[in-house]
Amino acid sequence: MKVTSKGQVTIPRDVRAAMGILPAETEVEFVKGENNNWYLKKVSGKSRELSRFRKAAKIGKLRMSTDEIMALTREA
Repeated sequence: MKVTSKGQVTIPRDVRAAMGILPAETEVEFVKGENNNWYLKKVSGKSRELSRFRKAAKIGKLRMSTDEIMALTREA
């Protein structure tokens, strides 16, 4: 597998399917094992906090004013 100039690799489709990795929904991390090998680990979705924009998208309504939407994105 080749690494791009930006340090990116493509996780093969069968590996993504077996691990349940979904685009834009799943986070992964690299973990160093006891034998100095590196492993790809799927990060639990429950431990990951949503960004303020994703939170706003979940509660936003189509009929909201621009000011109401901006207020949602500014909440911490």
